[in-house]
Amino acid sequence: MLQYQIIPVTAFQQNCTLLWCDETHEAALIDPGGDIEKLLQAIGKNNLTLTKLLLTHGHLDHVGGADKLRKRTGCPIIGPHQADAFWLNALPAQSEMFGFAHTDVFTPDHWLTETETVSVGNLELQVLHCPGHTPGHVVFYHADSQLAIVGDVLFNGSIGRTDFPQGNHTDLINAITKKLLPLGDDVKFIPGHGPMSTLGHERVSNPYLCQPVW
Repeated sequence: MLQYQIIPVTAFQQNCTLLWCDETHEAALIDPGGDIEKLLQAIGKNNLTLTKLLLTHGHLDHVGGADKLRKRTGCPIIGPHQADAFWLNALPAQSEMFGFAHTDVFTPDHWLTETETVSVGNLELQVLHCPGHTPGHVVFYHADSQLAIVGDVLFNGSIGRTDFPQGNHTDLINAITKKLLPLGDDVKFIPGHGPMSTLGHERVSNPYLCQPVW
């Protein structure tokens, strides 16, 4: 079965997800934006073996610790979609802009596409390409657990910003309504910031989605 722990990191309180298979104790960190000692302590406390670093998109608060963790652990960085390469190439500028410690440019070991799945132990995560907040944003979905890790696509009561370079509001709404909501009302999701919610709750109450009723 899938197990998870949400670990807020950085001054932006970004929800890094420690996700693991309770049969193999193999684990992945999704969006390790920073505070890597805190993340490594959580892995040790749960007696897990970290095997992958997964990224939903290229913004600094979601990726800032990824390359440092890769160097510390030897784990590969997987994702996001290659359309976000320009964000990873801009990490030094992002660091300066937001007052974070300098973060070097890095390249993932593997870019993701919609047709792929990612394994964590015996778990299989479906990859959904959900552009709009950024052009290369992806979502990770575990069907058996009805759990999605959605990054900054969707929030409890809101949606991702689209005023960043190459953001697109229409693309974001299409990704939510055509890829996420059809997964089902009972699906729980972990957003990039703030509390969890369900797709059903957002479908009927989120002001960006409930008119018209999808």
